Amino acid sequence: MSDANFSRTALRTVTATVYRWRRSLLLAALLVALGWGLVTLVRTTGWHEIARQLVQLGPGQIVVLLLLSLANYLSRGLRWHLFVRHAGVPATLAQSLRHFIGGFALSVTPGRVGELVRMRWLQRETGFGLAQTAPLAVVDRASDLVAMALILLGSLALSTGGIAFAMPVAGLAVAAAVLVTRPTLLCAGVTASYRVSGCLPRAFARLRQTARGLGAFNAPSLIFFTVLLGACGWAAEGYAFHLLLIWLGTDIGAAKALAIFTFSMLAGGLTGAPGGLGGAEAAMIALLTVEGVPLEVSVPATAVIRATTLWFAIGLGALVFPVAERIAAKGAQS
Repeated sequence: MSDANFSRTALRTVTATVYRWRRSLLLAALLVALGWGLVTLVRTTGWHEIARQLVQLGPGQIVVLLLLSLANYLSRGLRWHLFVRHAGVPATLAQSLRHFIGGFALSVTPGRVGELVRMRWLQRETGFGLAQTAPLAVVDRASDLVAMALILLGSLALSTGGIAFAMPVAGLAVAAAVLVTRPTLLCAGVTASYRVSGCLPRAFARLRQTARGLGAFNAPSLIFFTVLLGACGWAAEGYAFHLLLIWLGTDIGAAKALAIFTFSMLAGGLTGAPGGLGGAEAAMIALLTVEGVPLEVSVPATAVIRATTLWFAIGLGALVFPVAERIAAKGAQS
């Protein structure tokens, strides 16, 4: 290896190491900030009141919350499978569910690395490259945005009172979903960016290829069924939030609980933080407080629902991840 090649390889290794450390430090900072905020609220409210609320939950109720979250993951996993098959990738339902759930292990990493890992697994097991599978991550995220926006608008229409900024947030979610799935618009943006930068022609060519691939997912029937699956999945978790509030002695109505849960998930995502950490919890507690829910209920309710949704997903992903890695490695060798 020449000195120039060695230097470039060393530079890439150092850059990748620094990037990993930055990601880890960012995640650690977010977790510390979130923990500090929750501890502050608990101290303000009183440890005994929080504990009294939590002991009201029995093992059976926790299982119900986890099953509703599992229904969300399976529903969205089936949607992922529909996207995969529509892209022409010959994956089985078992493969799609393994990839989808295994990717949850990296849900709280910046840049949603979990979705990139799913692409790698698909490539190793089916031979389909990133240019062919990259649109899957885009349409999957766009489908989530539309489904959650529809749930938010529908639940607000059925509930008494509104939520400040709910309409702009829902509109922004739909607009973002439409924007990132328009092949012509994205190709024009990529071309304009390349003309401005004048470098990395291969990278921009791949981006244009990915943008063109999005056109395959614009069939009305596919959009309808995938948005429906996403809406059913997120509604299951929203209903879990409603049940949790009832079990903690507070009933604000199913529609309002669903609206608060969905708005908080969207608001957390808009912050750009991995997994919506911090933003989703803050929005949920604030909106519950506006509804007259005391902190001794809103704080444990927020902590429990995040534990049985986000952190449950990460736990399942951590269990599936090594299995998916092992199977993908065997596929790459065959």
